[in-house]
Amino acid sequence: MAIELFNNGTHQCLMFDDLVDDSVGDAVQANQFLIVDHGHGALIDPGGNMTYNGLLMEMHNYFPPKKLKYILASHPDPDIIASVNKWMIHSDCKVMISKLWTRFVPHFCSGDNSLGRVTGIPDEGANLPLGDCIIKAVPAHFMHSEGNFQFYDPVSKILFSGDMGASIVGHKEADTPVEDFRAHIQHMEGFHKRYMISNKICRYWVNMVRQMDVEAIVPQHGRSFVGKKMVNEFLNWIEALPCGIDLITQDTYRVPV
Repeated sequence: MAIELFNNGTHQCLMFDDLVDDSVGDAVQANQFLIVDHGHGALIDPGGNMTYNGLLMEMHNYFPPKKLKYILASHPDPDIIASVNKWMIHSDCKVMISKLWTRFVPHFCSGDNSLGRVTGIPDEGANLPLGDCIIKAVPAHFMHSEGNFQFYDPVSKILFSGDMGASIVGHKEADTPVEDFRAHIQHMEGFHKRYMISNKICRYWVNMVRQMDVEAIVPQHGRSFVGKKMVNEFLNWIEALPCGIDLITQDTYRVPV
C-alpha cells in the first residue's frame, strides 16, 4: 500500500515500503518512490525483481506505469535497479544514473532494450524536468557509491536521500517517521559507520543540504526524518560521525590465518 508523502492536487509524492516479502530470507527492507507532476511520472530507486510485481500493481492505482518518463537511480546496487529490464520492457522510460554507471546498467538488461535510454548524470548534478517542475539530482558521491546521487523535489521539499539516513528496521516499521532521534540511532549507526566512506564526505554533504530548503529526508531503507527539527537532528549527528576509512587500521588488512 502506498504512503502519501505529499499531495497538492497537481504534484504527488508516494512511498512504497512493504513490497519486500518477509518470507524471503534476510532480504533488506527497501523503499521505492513515485513522483507525479501534472500527469508526468518519475520512479526513484525501483528496486529488484522481488519488488517489481507489487510496485507495478500498486502504481496502477495512482499512475499508468506505461507513461513513466524517468527511472531515477541513486546508484547501481541490485536493491536499487535490478528490475530495470522489466521497466524498460513495459514502459518507455529513460534511466538517469551517474555517468560512471551508464555502461553497467545494460548488464541488468536483455537484448538491446537499454540502447539510447540510459543517460549519465554529470558529477555536479543536473536539473531534470518533470511536468511543470524540476527534480534536482544532487551530488552524494561516496555515500556509499563512487557515483551517487540523491533527488530533491523543490515542490514537496523532500530530499530522497538513498542510503544516507538509512536504518535497519522491520518491514512494518518503515512507514512511520522517526519520533525519538536518540532512540533511533541504534538502528542506523552501524550501517553509516560501514557504508559511508568518511566523516569528511559527510560534512561536505551536510554543508550542501543546509543550503537547501528541506522539510523531509526520506532514505531508501527504513524510517524518514520529517520536519526541520528532525532533519537538523540528523544533520548534526551525521556531521560528527566518524565512519568508513576514519575507522580503518592496518588490522583490517591482514592475510587470513
